Amino acid sequence: MSFGVRSVVFVALAAVSSGCSSTARMSFFVTSVPAGDGGNIGGLAGADAHCHRLATAVGSTKHWRAYLSTAAETAHAAVNARDRIGRGPWFNAQGIQVAATLDDLHGRGNKLGGRTSLDEHGQFVLANVHDILTGSNPDGTVAAGDATCRNWMTTDGRAMVGHSNKVGSIGGDRARSWNSAHLSEGCSVAALQKLGSGGLVYCFAVD
Repeated sequence: MSFGVRSVVFVALAAVSSGCSSTARMSFFVTSVPAGDGGNIGGLAGADAHCHRLATAVGSTKHWRAYLSTAAETAHAAVNARDRIGRGPWFNAQGIQVAATLDDLHGRGNKLGGRTSLDEHGQFVLANVHDILTGSNPDGTVAAGDATCRNWMTTDGRAMVGHSNKVGSIGGDRARSWNSAHLSEGCSVAALQKLGSGGLVYCFAVD
C-alpha cells in the first residue's frame, strides 16, 4: 500500500472513529423531525419514544427523555421538565458540552444556542423552526395556564416554546430563552408554524 493510499485510509478511519465517539457521548439534541401532529405528540410517553427512536437510529444506546412539562390533572400531578432529564453533564452530537448540571442548564452559563443546539445528526436547527416545544418556565418547571397543548395530547390549546438559537423578535426580555421564550399561536401544525415552530422537542439522556 502506497503512502498516499495509507494516508487516505487513516484519515477515513479517524473520521469514522471521531463520529462514533461523538455519538457515544451525545446526551442532548433537538429532534430533526416533529414528534407528532403539531402539539399532539402522544403525551410524555410518545415524546420520550420519539427521542429514543431518533437517538437509536444514529447509534446511541442511552436512555432518553423529552424536555417537556405537563400540568396537573385530576389523577396526575404536574411534571416539571427539569425533573425528568437526569443531572448532566450534557453533550451535543459534536461532543461539545452544553451544560454541566441542572442549575447550569437553567442558568445564564449554559452553552445552548444556534451553533450548539444541534439535532441528532449534528446539524443546525433552521431558524424558521427554532420554536421548540417545552411547556416550561425558564427554571424548567411547568408554565402556568394553557401552555402544554393539553399535556401534549391534542392540537387544541397553546404551547410554551423556547428559542433553540436564543434569537427572536417575539418574547421581549425572554426572546433569548432556550426553553421559555413565548406562547405559540396554537397547537395545530399551522398554528405552530405561524411563529416559527416545527413541532420539535429537546431530548436529553438521563444516564
